[in-house]
Amino acid sequence: MDILLLSMASVFERERLNGHYGVTAFVIGNTLSAIPFLLLISLIPGALVYYLVGLHQGHEQFLYFTSVLFISVLLVEGLMMIVTSMVPNFLMGIIFGSGILGVMMLDGGFYRLPSDIPKPFWRYPLHYISFHKYAYQGLFKNEFQGLKFTSKQLGGPANFSGEEILRNLWQVDINYSKWLDLAILAGMAIVYRILFLVIIKCFEKMKPIVTAINFPQPNFRFTKVTRSNEIE
Repeated sequence: MDILLLSMASVFERERLNGHYGVTAFVIGNTLSAIPFLLLISLIPGALVYYLVGLHQGHEQFLYFTSVLFISVLLVEGLMMIVTSMVPNFLMGIIFGSGILGVMMLDGGFYRLPSDIPKPFWRYPLHYISFHKYAYQGLFKNEFQGLKFTSKQLGGPANFSGEEILRNLWQVDINYSKWLDLAILAGMAIVYRILFLVIIKCFEKMKPIVTAINFPQPNFRFTKVTRSNEIE
């Protein structure tokens, strides 16, 4: 996906210089044209994985699972478009974008529980601006809420609920619905697209100024030519 977006950025720059379309038309057209493809690559692998590992056998749960996958892929595409608009180098764009996604993944709450994440910088604010946090929490709630489990541990409770697993094991905030997590993901995807549009417009306005500073126009001196009163 990184290679595709970087190639698309170079195509857009060439087409924009030729005056074929504007920035807003490009962002809207790119988003609408990408939705069917992203929906397809979310639905097919999601259906294979969902029923292969035996997740919650409910139509609502499967719809939510594929929706989280779709919005997450759409969000990642928007994030990489922001990176490609700011990093002109092909290799640096891939490295920088992969680094951002790696940091978000580490702070999402899966590899380290929220209470174990260092509070300065890593938890506040990175943990809360990482889209993995809301994707993980939404998927955990989608799978465990409403289920009952039997414990075989001696001296412990005979039965426990899925909400207890979410609260005590995964440290998931169950005070709000999983659909709010999905809405936050959708809002982040929209914000990334708007931010991409703003960055491109700003760069488009700043480019003539930067060009004028780096390559100043030469000063031409005009000499006034007067005609002689007498013609020899």
